[in-house]
Amino acid sequence: MAGVLAATGATAMADTSTPAAPRVPDLRADVNRDGHVDVEGASDTAGENTWTARRGAIVLPNVDDDAKRCPVKDARGRPLSDAKLARCNDASDTKVNGARDAADLARLKTVPLTETSATSHGTVKAIGPGAKKAHLFVRRDGRWSLLRPTDRLSASELRAGVELGVEATDVVRDARKWNGEIKVRFTVTGGGTSRSDDVVLRTAPVLTHHHLQRAEEVLVTKVKGAGAYGRDQRKFVKELARQVKDAGIGKPLTTFTKYGDPWAQDFVEPAYASMPGTGGKPRTMRVMIRSAQPDREAGRELFEKLRGPDVGVVQVGKPTANEEWTLNSMGNLETIPPYTLNGRSYPAGRVIQGYRADSGSKPAKSMRTFLSSQGVQAPLLLDTSWLSVGHVDEFVQFLPADTERGWRVGVADPAAGVELLRKAKRDGHGGTKMFSVPRGSDIPAPKETIDQVLAKASFHADNKVAAERIKANLDVLKRETGVTDAEIVRVPGLYTRDSDERADLSGSRKLRRMGPDVLQEFSQLRDADRARGGRDAADGPASGAAAVRPNSAYVPGAVNGVLLSPTRYLAPKQWGPVIGGRDVFTEAVNSVYAKAGFTTTYIDDWYTYHLGMGEVHCGTNTLRDARAPWWPTA
Repeated sequence: MAGVLAATGATAMADTSTPAAPRVPDLRADVNRDGHVDVEGASDTAGENTWTARRGAIVLPNVDDDAKRCPVKDARGRPLSDAKLARCNDASDTKVNGARDAADLARLKTVPLTETSATSHGTVKAIGPGAKKAHLFVRRDGRWSLLRPTDRLSASELRAGVELGVEATDVVRDARKWNGEIKVRFTVTGGGTSRSDDVVLRTAPVLTHHHLQRAEEVLVTKVKGAGAYGRDQRKFVKELARQVKDAGIGKPLTTFTKYGDPWAQDFVEPAYASMPGTGGKPRTMRVMIRSAQPDREAGRELFEKLRGPDVGVVQVGKPTANEEWTLNSMGNLETIPPYTLNGRSYPAGRVIQGYRADSGSKPAKSMRTFLSSQGVQAPLLLDTSWLSVGHVDEFVQFLPADTERGWRVGVADPAAGVELLRKAKRDGHGGTKMFSVPRGSDIPAPKETIDQVLAKASFHADNKVAAERIKANLDVLKRETGVTDAEIVRVPGLYTRDSDERADLSGSRKLRRMGPDVLQEFSQLRDADRARGGRDAADGPASGAAAVRPNSAYVPGAVNGVLLSPTRYLAPKQWGPVIGGRDVFTEAVNSVYAKAGFTTTYIDDWYTYHLGMGEVHCGTNTLRDARAPWWPTA
């Protein structure tokens, strides 16, 4: 059934010598999202010229590089600018770059017009706001070629039926300017009359991963250099590779090596776009979202190393005034798993980001606009004013669960952390060293005892603030998701202020506050201080918010770990007080995660990440299984 019929030419003459007008044109798309364009039945006809959440064809933004044709250097061997790096992808030319690229095209078909006259011809073109955001291709003799708006389909092609392909040339960046809709019009002209049929496609959204999707690949930076940090960090990478293999992840580690930015979580957010594919299986493309930190060189390696077949990269704007640099790190972006509440459904989950409620500073508007414009994951802001770095991964996580909801919320629990120390003191172990970590190559080990820590009024104040702010954020999550107290996993942890008092409590300043003049081997990490917000406490909260003291993890933050499988969790080694041969924090963390169905393993990140105000999660990233469809069907 034709969707739109329009007489656009002169009325047919009554003269019997005039060729018969063509039959009504009918253009079909995969409206019912079963991966097949139905030209024989009627399954793809209803609603073909509109688009709703439950019905309508989907097209991929073809931003990968299937033929590996995109350069990273110019003709003279000089690195390309960021803009030129981002400009090249499969949709930046007008070719179908091989069979793999052909699979990225959404298919359209014309219903055969078997009685079309020899003088009839057809045209197919994109119309409306999406016309400049689409390429149309036609398949002739087994080969794909660009179909321009003025190109004609012959009468013989109209009789046989034509297969077409559509690619979106970009992702949706600002739905107010373009919401991803591509309207395609098929027109048949003959006998002095033109008739048309329209179909509407919508560009697939770019979606971030959630933890119900199984980890398939782990990313990490491998830092060069002969110094202590370089040696420790490469040891971390080696141990991480073993942990990944033991968790059953078949792909080896992917390592970033060029720019030395150790915070692999922060300069990229792995995401994906998908549409219905053949056999009902989604056709999926990974889309790596570069952080909105254009001066962060490590993001260039996404184009230089990761972009390729089925992997695209998106570069989104930059911060403006009152948009704090650290908030644009992607460790400040996590995803709530799918849920439904009060009649509203989020089948692909929901994005959360942190912002500074005390100053009003938020992640870059360009990124927030990009995320909300995808129209599926409805971003939610949480208050991270109380944290030095200000990232949501420092206190909250989402864990798969064998429950009706399918997931739980994991949060750091400072009250439980303080109680572990108080119990140790009550049991006569107040003189035990707070930390069991050995001395580093050039950094002394902490020396304070449990008694000394508990005697600090600032320690209790810091953890009181942390507990209050975590509860406030948890209240937001409860209200927005319907999560109950029974679905919350409370993981013992401790926080401490980012101030000179840290030197008294930890035995050393945090590495992120050490400039290259202090640690010359960190010269390659010159941006890392800003990368995760290692700012001096003197620059701290805005006036009027003096009670909100920026904090970071004191004991390595167990919630700031990596979910390697539905039952295996990788946490930073706790290095807590050892009493009776057991690390009391490790024992407590093991117990909490075991009750939630996880085996917890540990990796030492004390001198590589923890002293830099981050943990194993901040130093790694994961590509996850994206085969489940995000779209509902009628």
